[in-house]
Amino acid sequence: MGEKGRANVTSYTFRVVLEPDEDVWAAYCPALVNRGVSTWGRTPQEALRNLQEVLEMVLESLRDHGEPLPEADAVHISSEPLITASLVERERGSD
Repeated sequence: MGEKGRANVTSYTFRVVLEPDEDVWAAYCPALVNRGVSTWGRTPQEALRNLQEVLEMVLESLRDHGEPLPEADAVHISSEPLITASLVERERGSD
């Protein structure tokens, strides 16, 4: 852990595709769709909430298995839907 009382956090912001699919909404991150970062919901809001959860699980799995995480330098303000996932660094030996 970093300074006492402060966690080391890295935030990742991803472009999201959100589109109607028959009677539901599909949502996915093009940058990580090959890693399974896609889902659906009955409403656009539900699809985005579900995608947030899937994205965090995939990023945690990549980190935990020593696979490279996507690089991100800054948060972008965009007219496109975006999702940001924040990962809290685990303390060593807390697996």
